[in-house]
Amino acid sequence: MEDTLTVTLLQVNLHWQNPAANCAAFDARLTHVPIATDLIVLPEMFSTGFSMEAAALAEPMTGPTVAWMKRTAAAFDAVVTGSLIIRSEAGHYHNRLLWVRPDGSLDYYDKRHLFTYAHEHEHYTPGTARLVQEWRGWRICPLVCYDLRFPVWSRNTAAQPYDLLLYVANWPAARRTAWNTLLRARAIENVAYCLGVNRVGTDGRGHDYAGDSTVLNMRGDYLVQAGDLELCITRTLSHAELLAFRQQFPALADADDFDLR
Repeated sequence: MEDTLTVTLLQVNLHWQNPAANCAAFDARLTHVPIATDLIVLPEMFSTGFSMEAAALAEPMTGPTVAWMKRTAAAFDAVVTGSLIIRSEAGHYHNRLLWVRPDGSLDYYDKRHLFTYAHEHEHYTPGTARLVQEWRGWRICPLVCYDLRFPVWSRNTAAQPYDLLLYVANWPAARRTAWNTLLRARAIENVAYCLGVNRVGTDGRGHDYAGDSTVLNMRGDYLVQAGDLELCITRTLSHAELLAFRQQFPALADADDFDLR
């Protein structure tokens, strides 16, 4: 097992509904990654912004944005993750987080909690299963935006334990207090590192985004606070520190036993 995990967060102002421009912008940002990284995290709907134009923008799993993720993962010898609009073989549209490895293999998670306030449920099909991935000795649970508001779905359970909980998001500035508060709560209650990547700027519908991309440790201490600028930030996390804290303060052993439905 590797003790450390190096993570890279990309907080950017997305080009509205323009996948090619967004992928090119990410390529430019990634040239500034200062050290080898294990995990590159992009925002929610990173290729388009948070759009309800599913039929017009959806790509198949063999589409150009997935191909770009595979090339980027291979180039950096790192997992690349973030969500985009996918059309399934059954013809359904999903806000789908992809977990793309350097060898080109991948897994995915379809956003469970669709944002009814923005009518997301009218355009996309929700997921039904959570994803926990093992990568370089770390167990990682990737979720999407609105999932952050639902602690049961995010819970660190004995059946699906994890070391790092991460959220990719397009979380508006109007609700930035909730974003910052809930990320910290998820880290503390799950005794795990917690990472959130959000966008900045204004989207094509006029919604403003404040960024506030964050990495927190298992105590709820900030390791990264990105503010509202476009940034590419790389940090290294320690598994030994996580295990030492869990041994000192074994709160997970006292957790309620339940099944996620």
